[in-house]
Amino acid sequence: MPPKPKITKEMVVDAAFDVARKTGWENINARTVAEKLKCSTQPVMYHFSTIEELKLAAFEKADRFHTEYLMNVLGNEDEIMLGIGLNYIRFAVDEPSLFRFLFQSGYAEGSSLLEMINADGLMPVLSVMQQGMELDLEQTKEVFITLAMFVHGYASIIANNSLTFDEKLIAKHLKRVYTGAVSAIREEMK
Repeated sequence: MPPKPKITKEMVVDAAFDVARKTGWENINARTVAEKLKCSTQPVMYHFSTIEELKLAAFEKADRFHTEYLMNVLGNEDEIMLGIGLNYIRFAVDEPSLFRFLFQSGYAEGSSLLEMINADGLMPVLSVMQQGMELDLEQTKEVFITLAMFVHGYASIIANNSLTFDEKLIAKHLKRVYTGAVSAIREEMK
């Protein structure tokens, strides 16, 4: 008799991520994850003593997925900045359940924008922005906060089905916000 396939912790996290992606983070539980894995709930609870721990692990995977999604841009500095902003909004279009999990579930690191701006997970985005704008890290964070408020507003409205994604219009607005934020910081430097 062949041995039963072993359910790894990574497999459980992947299944929980899939549940969050397809039906929402609220539906992550031992039963839905076990159904994805075609096993009993025992392997799920073996690797995670609570469903909250499993949700946190799925959140971390979703956060890494989101960062990779954001950073998938090419071009010059302005195009990279525009691309990151558009990818953030596009993520809300393509992955609305994951967007809500990451930004509307209460699992995000820190409870304020100012705490989030200092989170380790944001450093890849800030580094690309900093290089593109040729500003110091604190100035880059100021530009990021301005862009984040604008982009997150657009993405939230789209993720909650209240606005149609119009890439040309959003790109035009995003470019205005980006140009204005960078100009304001450079003006303050004088």
